[in-house]
Amino acid sequence: MHIDPFPKPFSCTEKPDIDYPCPWTYKVIGMSEDALKKAIATVIGESEVLITPSHTSSGGKYCSINVEVVLEDDETRLRYYQNLKNHAAVKVVM
Repeated sequence: MHIDPFPKPFSCTEKPDIDYPCPWTYKVIGMSEDALKKAIATVIGESEVLITPSHTSSGGKYCSINVEVVLEDDETRLRYYQNLKNHAAVKVVM
């Protein structure tokens, strides 16, 4: 039996079954909570959003916040994700 020492990364080929509208939470990680909040305001705009602190690294270099917003469709969910991911203040979006 051959075991690949370098397994391929997980990839999802099926689209998730999500009933819209629905609440959705993004975890956003960056170096400054204030900068992350500004990024969220820029990306999400006027939509009602709930922002809660999540975690700060032991060295204080990184912080994460949870961003909850009600989404109306899949296009909006993916657009918010991409725009947050591409924002200079954001290091990771989950």
